[in-house]
Amino acid sequence: MILFIGGTSETAPIAAGLAEAGYTVLVSTATETPLAIGDHPRISRRAGHLDEEGMVALGKEHGIRAIVDAAHPYAAAVHLAAHNAAKRIGIPCLVFRRPDALTQGSNVRFAADHAEAAEMAFASGRPVLLTTGSRNLTPYTEAARRTGIPFAVRVLDAPESLAACRAAAIPEDRIIAGRGPFSVTENLAAIHRFGIGVMVTKESGRAGGIEAKLDAAAQAGCTLIVLRRPPIPASDALFDNPLLLIASLASRVPVTIQDQACPV
Repeated sequence: MILFIGGTSETAPIAAGLAEAGYTVLVSTATETPLAIGDHPRISRRAGHLDEEGMVALGKEHGIRAIVDAAHPYAAAVHLAAHNAAKRIGIPCLVFRRPDALTQGSNVRFAADHAEAAEMAFASGRPVLLTTGSRNLTPYTEAARRTGIPFAVRVLDAPESLAACRAAAIPEDRIIAGRGPFSVTENLAAIHRFGIGVMVTKESGRAGGIEAKLDAAAQAGCTLIVLRRPPIPASDALFDNPLLLIASLASRVPVTIQDQACPV
């Protein structure tokens, strides 16, 4: 069995590709967000936070033969947990990282982390649109209070995301709840609605909508602050093409009769 750590829009097609290649696959996601993994008999799913100890326990319980880490590019703790768990179990860890998009322009600036991004965003004196999710709101809410500059947030339309915004005392009318990727038109609508001068985003790749944000920011005359991706553990096999990942897995962990004959 393969433990597949999901978390991006590529989760479903990669899981399907692994199953079609003959592997039994346990897909693990942090939330119960609907996932179109179909009804393939060799695919099952679990939901909930999974740390290193949890991965090791699953590995021993299910006889996991490899970990495929396709967690969100910014889920640094998950990447490290998968790397360490695979090392402890003695199995390969293959990482899927969606390709970088071409993110450049006179209006684009880069930040190493949320603290730097917040400092840069609120130094301009213009309203800020935060599109980096609901898990790292504190640096931005503190900068907004310190400077008096208004800001809005766009987060997933999930209960935990909205609860995080309320806990951070963000007014309801400054919260955009939805599920991306968002088009240029949708990004422009958000920019114009709040009079935004600075947008903060992650380098989420083409699949995550970074190019549409870049285009919208350029059209609206906004500064786009991009959080750089955290590094992946150096010893793991890294792929930005699902087919190459599956081929590499097949060379390291060949499909067995048990995989093909035993549904999950």
